Amino acid sequence: MARYLKITLSFLMITALITACKKDSPVDEDGLLITFRQECFVSNFELLGSDFVSVRSKTAVIDTVAQTIDVEVLFGTDLKNVYPQFSLATDCKLDPKVVGKTDLSDLANPKTYTVVSGNRKIRKPYKLNIKFQ
Repeated sequence: MARYLKITLSFLMITALITACKKDSPVDEDGLLITFRQECFVSNFELLGSDFVSVRSKTAVIDTVAQTIDVEVLFGTDLKNVYPQFSLATDCKLDPKVVGKTDLSDLANPKTYTVVSGNRKIRKPYKLNIKFQ
């Protein structure tokens, strides 16, 4: 019985040492995993009103070369209280983060959102151009 206890304790100690020496996966300041992916683009865009219903009059046009998003919204939309939603390439993140309602009412100065790649080395700014129907 003592022999099995020694073997079990030895196994547990070795497991604890291996686990303690293992490096953690790299994460960024937001706690997101940093990967080797270099892709960096917006694949889809949605704009919701304060009632969480789309205010787009047609599909947004995303130009990944010019790095622009052109969206046409319904006439009378309150652009001070909208919720932009981005679909990004795998492992990318958006800067600044969209954490709630956003004021996009200054049409003369379009807001810019930067897409950051999974490896956090590539940054592509996308200009959000909004116009009314």
